Amino acid sequence: MFPKRIFLKLGEALFIYFFNQQLFMIMVSQIKKAPAPPGVAVWILVTLLWGTVFYWTSIFMLQLASARLGQFFFNFPQSVLFNVYCIHVVFLIVIALAAMMVKKKLDPGALKQIQRKQAIAEGRGEKLFVSFAGSIATSFLFTVLTALTFFVSSRMLGFEISFNVPVVLLAALFNIAAGLAASMLVGTVFIIVKAVRKNA
Repeated sequence: MFPKRIFLKLGEALFIYFFNQQLFMIMVSQIKKAPAPPGVAVWILVTLLWGTVFYWTSIFMLQLASARLGQFFFNFPQSVLFNVYCIHVVFLIVIALAAMMVKKKLDPGALKQIQRKQAIAEGRGEKLFVSFAGSIATSFLFTVLTALTFFVSSRMLGFEISFNVPVVLLAALFNIAAGLAASMLVGTVFIIVKAVRKNA
């Protein structure tokens, strides 16, 4: 129970930080003409937030896919899941830093990212979903990453696991639903905040 409480507190803190950061950036975009691109801390914390969400949804989808196809049994005690999650966090931080560097190369100054945030803040572009295509790709790839994390962790922690590509791919497809739900949730929050700000 103790590791589970730690995870819930961490998830709650990241969730609150993420939305506070997003709301802050929306408000700043209304005041500043040239808002600054997100820093290292934002990249890491946002990646940890979505990586954590999709880690647990991926586990559920892997269990569902394995039961559906009857290929292999994907079920581990919470202690193993939490230990693998700790290794997963390291992977997420590396991915966040790598993605930030690639983004800087492809979009110097994060101009496209800033313009997109301004468009969302002004009610242009995507209405209900936030990053519809990005949510699909992210949730799919995070399922694959979760499976790879279990493969690496099994060698480090000494538990057995067998992989079947069709099961992983089916779980990744199932997890797209979680990605779209998360995208809709964020979009709904933005719509509510915008409506409240207009009526204030």
